[in-house]
Amino acid sequence: QVQLVESGGGLVQAGSSLRLSCAASGRTFSGYAMGWFRQAPGKEREFVAAVGRSGSNTYYTDSVKGRFTISRDNAKNLVYLQMNSLKPEDTAVYYCAASGNPMRDYYVSRIHYGYWGQGTQVTVSS
Repeated sequence: QVQLVESGGGLVQAGSSLRLSCAASGRTFSGYAMGWFRQAPGKEREFVAAVGRSGSNTYYTDSVKGRFTISRDNAKNLVYLQMNSLKPEDTAVYYCAASGNPMRDYYVSRIHYGYWGQGTQVTVSS
């Protein structure tokens, strides 16, 4: 079992930066693949970024490549999403997710994630 709590969202102007954090409970945090998803009003929840258990492997959706960076600190049970050059289309509720599925190091599809945070709002004004 793992519980996730996101923080760091807010209202910023286009071109600004934000860093989201996700704090995880539990003693086996390094055993979970972690991901960030987002959901804009009226849209499906979509994949943003994923990081493998050691932090070595990362994967991003095309729209954020070169702007967002996912990382994790297993000693502190934290996952980060550094977001630079934000655009109005990045506006959404951002969710942290954890997967205990041992088959792969990271996952893109939300069906593999069994644990979710409550979300944090990111609003980017033009």
